[in-house]
Amino acid sequence: MKPLFKKTKYIQMHTSTTVIHKAEPNVPSGSWIKCPTCNEIVYKDDYKANAYICPKCQKHFRMSASQRLKMILDDHSFINLFHEQKTENVLNFKGYDHKIQGLIEKTGIDEAVLTGTGTIYGIKVAIGVMDSRFLMGSMGHVVGEKITQLTELATKESLPLILFTASGGARMQEGIISLMQMAKTSAAIKRHHDQGGLYITVLTDPTSGGVTASFAMLGDIILSEPGAFIGFAGPRVIRDTIRQELPEGFQTAEFLLAHGFVDAIVKRKELRDTLNQLLIMHNYQADENIPMEEERCSDESLG
Repeated sequence: MKPLFKKTKYIQMHTSTTVIHKAEPNVPSGSWIKCPTCNEIVYKDDYKANAYICPKCQKHFRMSASQRLKMILDDHSFINLFHEQKTENVLNFKGYDHKIQGLIEKTGIDEAVLTGTGTIYGIKVAIGVMDSRFLMGSMGHVVGEKITQLTELATKESLPLILFTASGGARMQEGIISLMQMAKTSAAIKRHHDQGGLYITVLTDPTSGGVTASFAMLGDIILSEPGAFIGFAGPRVIRDTIRQELPEGFQTAEFLLAHGFVDAIVKRKELRDTLNQLLIMHNYQADENIPMEEERCSDESLG
């Protein structure tokens, strides 16, 4: 048995190992987005090139006002008007001044709407585009005043008026002053209508609250992008108020089209040509002195 417990010497061999680190792919952060409708992962550059539309399910993502103007108007044609209007904290709402200043620095615009004039295939229009990045496109006294002044300009110069809506409604930080903008904008649009002016609204996601209850639904022609949320109060508020179950998708552009509240749903890539056709149908002609451009309005011209 003794040999079984014989001590043996073990020689430990130390070998050097070389660790090879594989280079990780260099993907810049923020290069991809996830579509909330179909959950598809989309490369940002691809969806931008596709007019901010999901290539799989065709969901129309929200756009900034400057992006919208660039897509709709002729190159370098936009003239930014009424931007001298400054938002004031008229009710001394706590933190409102700080929030407004932060949004100005973050978005590069001074309020929730850009207003001015431009051309579509050479036809001059008065155009306003709301921007949901600025306090969810809510309507305060400056938004109401800019839209009113734009409408009055369109009336004075016999221009067609086009408004792109994107809003959460009246701005709570301004209380009753915000609600007064509903009447003011509606009255200006009525005067424009009485003078025989054409008014086209394009409802985009979302259009709700006091904006829906005023100028958004007063268009002579009301267009909408596919799948846009359009309504006054939210579905939960309505359900809890009337104590009834609501139809599926009853606040979508498609539901409103079926029930006569919207004249047509137009895909984003077709909006520019559709607006041009509508303008021509209503006897608006291109200015021969304006050179025709294939490119869209550049960001530099947005002021």
